Amino acid sequence: MNISITRQNLGDKSKQWLDQIAPVNTHKWKLDKDSTALMVIDMQRFFVEPGSPLSLEHGNVIIPTVKKLIDGFRSAGFPVIYTRHVHHADGSDAGNLGWWWDGMIIEGSPESEINAELAPLPGEKVIFKHRYSSFLNTDLETVLRGKNIKDVVITGVMTNLCCETTARDAFMRDYRVTFLADATGAATEEMHLATLTNLAFGFARVALADDVLREIKK
Repeated sequence: MNISITRQNLGDKSKQWLDQIAPVNTHKWKLDKDSTALMVIDMQRFFVEPGSPLSLEHGNVIIPTVKKLIDGFRSAGFPVIYTRHVHHADGSDAGNLGWWWDGMIIEGSPESEINAELAPLPGEKVIFKHRYSSFLNTDLETVLRGKNIKDVVITGVMTNLCCETTARDAFMRDYRVTFLADATGAATEEMHLATLTNLAFGFARVALADDVLREIKK
């Protein structure tokens, strides 16, 4: 799909979105420096690389911002947790997603890998999931509880599908959710802005990557 967001205008666009949602983006807090994790959701070749089966332009646009966040969290000693959305080749784990969407990300395929610029380091947790939510039928909550995480910072794709569903599920499990306007990507700007508005109203603090990076500096 055509989208009007580029790496050059992402900063200005993100500030405009925050201005538009300001009336509902009213819950403010500082990240807990002892219990914060970064979630990098589905930044896989399938979604973010030109020429891929579902090349998401906005997903490609946010790669430098997500990389800056990953580097910042690693330097500060905070956990970085990745997700990869995958399915068996026979579709046996696809459920409703199998008929809703054309094409699947097949587990083990090159397209299922995380973009090389953002690749996890050895020892960093990668959650393999089969639905929009990163919590459904995965060990994500066990990992978060084991690390005593209270704050989750959400980046990745798609804003209005896996990122939003994960944010809602995290809130309902009593995590504080920070959702990044300039480090999540959707198929259209309208979908992106709708999610930012809805999450700010009921589920998350919507912020910018630089705000978060300032907060985690020790």
